[in-house]
Amino acid sequence: MTQINIATNDGSFDAYLARPADGTTPRGGVIVIQEIFGVNQNIRDVADWLASEGYLALAPDLFWRIEPNVSLTDQTEAEWQKAFALMNAFDGDLGVTDIQAAIDSLRADAGCNGKIGTVGFCLGGRMAYLAATRTNADVNVGYYGVGIQDLLSEAENISAPLALHVAGLDAFVPAEAQAAIHAGLDPHPQVTVYDYAEQDHAFTRKGGEHYDEAATQTAHQRTLALFAANLG
Repeated sequence: MTQINIATNDGSFDAYLARPADGTTPRGGVIVIQEIFGVNQNIRDVADWLASEGYLALAPDLFWRIEPNVSLTDQTEAEWQKAFALMNAFDGDLGVTDIQAAIDSLRADAGCNGKIGTVGFCLGGRMAYLAATRTNADVNVGYYGVGIQDLLSEAENISAPLALHVAGLDAFVPAEAQAAIHAGLDPHPQVTVYDYAEQDHAFTRKGGEHYDEAATQTAHQRTLALFAANLG
């Protein structure tokens, strides 16, 4: 596991790279898209988990234009306040260009078979949706993505498989937003929306208030099945 630097037209940013064990047959790569807490231990753990499944996993620092290499927890009020401030300052359009740069970087890695997926959580869930509408990723997965209901006009641009994991009790994605997501995306042949009726926001974040191991396993197995079908 290592840190790499990715160049763009307006600067460069760091990213955490987790590689499969030596000797593993190259599979696809996965861009792991951060929550509002930056590329913290939880996000690095997700990348390590995907590497253990045989994928190259790259977690780019999407807050680099605001503050490089943010790594917060969800354990203190001060960290929550900083995380929300970073989210409010974040430019999602520029974030998509950084995700595409990360895709291009990982696709060129000798350990990758050329196919790339994305997976994101919370803010990253929204960015995974935008990756589906604006990048050339081969498959995309979003967990409890916020604000997707306001971006449904972009759904016509989705040409690769997209799965969304939606928490039924999520106050950040209330019932009316969930209904809009279903109405806008259920008819799309490339999109699958999974509902977890009894789960709250961030139900897969280990150590978090709403972590649920059984629901996490269900969601992750669905994600792995989609990656296996589309990334090799």
